[in-house]
Amino acid sequence: MSFPLLTATAALPAVGAIATAAVPAARRTAAKWLALLVSLATLALAVTVLVRFDPDGARYQLTESRSWIAEFGVGYELGVDGIGVALIALTALLMPFIILAGWHDADPLETKSSRWRPTQGFFALILAVEAMVIMSFEATDVFLFYIFFEAMLIPMYFLIGGFGDRAHAGTDENASAQRSYAAVKFLLYNLVGGLIMLAAVIGLYVVAGNFSLQEITEARANGSLEMATSTERWLFLGFFFAFAVKAPLWPLHTWLPNAMGEATAPVAVLITAVVDKVGTFAMLRFCLGLFPEASKWATPAILVLALISIIYGALLAVGQRDIKRLVAYASISHFGFIILGIFAMTSQGQSGATLYMVNHGISTAALMLVAGFLISRRGSRLIADYGGVQKVAPVLAGTFLIGGLATLSLPGLAPFVSEFLVLVGAFARYPVAGIIATIGIVLAALYTLVLYQRTMTGPVKPEVSAMPDLRVRELLVVAPLIALLIGLGVYPKPLTELVNPAVKHTMSDVQQKDPKPDVEAAK
Repeated sequence: MSFPLLTATAALPAVGAIATAAVPAARRTAAKWLALLVSLATLALAVTVLVRFDPDGARYQLTESRSWIAEFGVGYELGVDGIGVALIALTALLMPFIILAGWHDADPLETKSSRWRPTQGFFALILAVEAMVIMSFEATDVFLFYIFFEAMLIPMYFLIGGFGDRAHAGTDENASAQRSYAAVKFLLYNLVGGLIMLAAVIGLYVVAGNFSLQEITEARANGSLEMATSTERWLFLGFFFAFAVKAPLWPLHTWLPNAMGEATAPVAVLITAVVDKVGTFAMLRFCLGLFPEASKWATPAILVLALISIIYGALLAVGQRDIKRLVAYASISHFGFIILGIFAMTSQGQSGATLYMVNHGISTAALMLVAGFLISRRGSRLIADYGGVQKVAPVLAGTFLIGGLATLSLPGLAPFVSEFLVLVGAFARYPVAGIIATIGIVLAALYTLVLYQRTMTGPVKPEVSAMPDLRVRELLVVAPLIALLIGLGVYPKPLTELVNPAVKHTMSDVQQKDPKPDVEAAK
């Protein structure tokens, strides 16, 4: 039997989480180093998956299949396509930076709240989330996917509610209550979505007789499995609702600003750059793969919701006074672009959406982590409390600027390529939607540049006059992310070659071809 590489990639951080939690209470530093080493080892396994994957080979590779609960048609089935490989690599890549950035976030405080900050638990929960997210990208059994799709809510709940942002922990008496509210809201929204999806998963089993994604899609393709139109649409809605909550898509988005605002900066990155990608990934793999006709039926409504997310998220970002909530609303706008690309039903749109998932993860990590370093120095998340930072901490200001420029998709940085492909793909089939979406680009430039201008330029405020620049550990976090943003912006070909074959399979699932350009109209 060949080495179960996919299982090992997900199991290593799970075992690492248990080992980290078991480190004696007095050995906090040892727990941190153990978590970092486990994340680096997981990254090495993810690179191995990336190297062994052949974009021109079979659709699902490195597959593993074992009987699990045979009486109910549940199997332990794993496999990755190009989209899954790209997102596994993103997850494993970001984890060492998240751990380094949060190196001191869970150190005990000399207050009553210290009981909520066991260092070992903080890093163990991060590794547990990594394990569950990677397994979600690997699972090709629908029931197996559902288990990890829901299970990741538990460690995320404790990371948000138990390890909140310290920027106001010492001055705001309601800080603990705000964290609890954000954590409970996150949990309830996602649990409701998950319960609706569970009903749809059961319905799928009743119709198909098993949970195997590959068997169901093949049966649908060759005509041996037929679903009534109404049945397929109801099942699609059950799956899509859960994924739209996770993504998040307007109007199911309201948990995200609360969660990101109250979480530490590394946990905020974990939410929006890693966990939320499971929702958009699942739209491609499960909604389009299992329910192609229903996906096309729902496309007009989903495109409207995506456009609302783009404009609404950007408008609210413009009006924010809180740095972290600004990034949260900007992410809602960006997820609107991703969903627009997925349901444009063009190869350019879906390739752009997949690249957007990866590039948004990197750019948001860079911006939010630098913002976290900034907030930890000043002790405030309010934009009005800053000014003139670039004069006292030029490296911090410079990296903050690059992260912000990536967020507005400046040409030469990685997100530009993905956003351009999404707009091209949307315009090819839905030109009105493509035109409306471009408003989000203008608004992105507004909220990003205004944020930089208000925090980094102008007279130096007394409270930031002694602010130190980035330290070595912080540079180790930020510099590789900046390098990736520039590298993938200048040369995105390796990533496009990885995901394009998988996108072709998805387009084949929904029996769609790219519209031909109207040459006569162009004349």
